[in-house]
Amino acid sequence: MASEARTCAVTGFRVYRQTENLIKANAVAAVVFLLIGGIAAVVVLLTRWLGLFAPRTFYQFIALHGWSMLIFWIIFFEVAILYFAGSVMLNARLAGTRLAWGAFGLMAIGAAMVEAAILRSPLNHLSFQPYPPLRGTWDFYLGTDLFAVGALLAVAIFFATVYRARKEKASQGPLPLVVYGAFVTAVLAVATLLVGAMVFVPAFLWAVGLVPSLNPFVWKLVYWGYGHPSQQINLGATISVWYLLAFLTVGGTTPSEKISRFAFVLYLVAINLGSAHHLQTEPSGALSVGWKWINTGYLMHLAVLGSMIHAFAVPGSVEIGQRARGYDRGLFQWLARGPWRNPAFSSLVLSVALFGFLGGTTGVIAGTEQLNLKWHNTTAIMGHFHGVVVAGTTLAFMGLTYYVLPLIFRRRVVAPRLAAVQPWLFGIGVGLMVLAFLQLGVRFGLPRKQPDVFAFGRSPLAFRYPPEVFALLTVAGVGGLLALAGGALFVALVVGTVLGGRRLTDEELRREYAIPQPASNPGHARDVGVRGTFILCLIFAAFFLAMYVANYLNLARAWPIGH
Repeated sequence: MASEARTCAVTGFRVYRQTENLIKANAVAAVVFLLIGGIAAVVVLLTRWLGLFAPRTFYQFIALHGWSMLIFWIIFFEVAILYFAGSVMLNARLAGTRLAWGAFGLMAIGAAMVEAAILRSPLNHLSFQPYPPLRGTWDFYLGTDLFAVGALLAVAIFFATVYRARKEKASQGPLPLVVYGAFVTAVLAVATLLVGAMVFVPAFLWAVGLVPSLNPFVWKLVYWGYGHPSQQINLGATISVWYLLAFLTVGGTTPSEKISRFAFVLYLVAINLGSAHHLQTEPSGALSVGWKWINTGYLMHLAVLGSMIHAFAVPGSVEIGQRARGYDRGLFQWLARGPWRNPAFSSLVLSVALFGFLGGTTGVIAGTEQLNLKWHNTTAIMGHFHGVVVAGTTLAFMGLTYYVLPLIFRRRVVAPRLAAVQPWLFGIGVGLMVLAFLQLGVRFGLPRKQPDVFAFGRSPLAFRYPPEVFALLTVAGVGGLLALAGGALFVALVVGTVLGGRRLTDEELRREYAIPQPASNPGHARDVGVRGTFILCLIFAAFFLAMYVANYLNLARAWPIGH
């Protein structure tokens, strides 16, 4: 019925009212948890940098920060992406809208229970290595399980919607690349959430006394089938969003659909093998050196190959779109003449660059068996995952939000000048913080789980770090404050737009958010190739190689052979 759906004036997609409402609900919930996580980050940052808060509060607020940012903000937003990809992009009604609201309710209740449990009891100040015999309270585990069940239902609804779109012929031919990426991400999510149930359900039964004990080693081993793969879901979602933003902002399309799809398949078969790097320093001896070596030294690199393909294809998409619009001079006119006032475009470019140079390279290095010895449990690991999840995923999701607001909420983004600045403020801040964390971890071995690096709680084993450490902590602190300011500005812009942004007519949407069209022959850009992207990739490869060499030299100095 006509009242159930509308046609998007910009994309031409069929937007069903129920899908639209569910996307709004999940996106709003995501931003709420981004706000909570950001507030908690203030305490974490100022405790480590200036010692302004008591060390005893550190673990409470870092748990609140981690669960809010790493799990709730991202997964709520990813569910919104799945509904957009499955229903809107395939012009199909969402399968099981009541079930989708039920999934949203379970996720919201579960997330609220986890947050409340963290605030209520120090037993729940668990990091993302919550191995037995550490034991939280029953409501912490129950909340985790409810959230996971809700997320699993949302993924099932996405699959059912794709099936319905094919069955009703709402979508024919190959799945669009963004939907294909979302589909692969959803498959990874199912595997990850099921493995998660294998650890968190027994943990709940243990917490209520129905199971007398858990085997710490087995629990730890299985946990890493969930812990790191949950971040690989983010990787798949982030890259899908990159392709979508390249299309929305400059009309870009990948240089090769087949190769981009192949790269997603590589994630499907190999990305989770890299989880073994979390067990590199496993002290029990139950995991052989050969097992860890093969997983992290060889098989993991199939997924790295997938990432390298996307690292070429995403900027290549932007170059193709820009050259087709006439920005065809030299190697980099396409980049210099990009729509930099569009916060979605600057978010895309910053997200790709920061993710690649800071998050991606460091992940491969930290996962290498020998080099892991210098990185394990230092702030370098914080630098890596903030480079991936904050600079990469969060910035990409922020960029997409600048299209969600006008196309789904149908509101004009308030304060456009501030919106243009926001990604730079956030990106530069996160970049500074990540660089400082990497230096502090690799060069000085600063521990990542110790709130008091000034006196170590007056421990007799405490020692003073050289002055450079405190200078780098200042860099991390200033970067963190910039990032927090950028995040607060993002939340303010979203809230201001949803509550007070002017409603847009179809004509205004077409005029202000039209997808750029080729100036002439759309095949021209492909004919001339993506020379600029090729040069950028050579620079990236040289940086990657230099990082590897520098880290091995650093390891050699720390662990001299023959002395």
